[in-house]
Amino acid sequence: MAVPKRKMSRANTRARRSQWKATLPTLVACPRCTRAKRPHAACGFCGTYDGRTVIEVGPQA
Repeated sequence: MAVPKRKMSRANTRARRSQWKATLPTLVACPRCTRAKRPHAACGFCGTYDGRTVIEVGPQA
């Protein structure tokens, strides 16, 4: 098994970890209700995808 020859410094470790950023999800407007939704997914509010109803959504409060 491979073992590092030298201890990695704290600065190098933190510089490497600085790229572990979380990214915001991509959102698009639903063509029916204009609310934000993930692309290529059914709208959670109106239940449509590609112009047809695929999820039965109950009444919204």
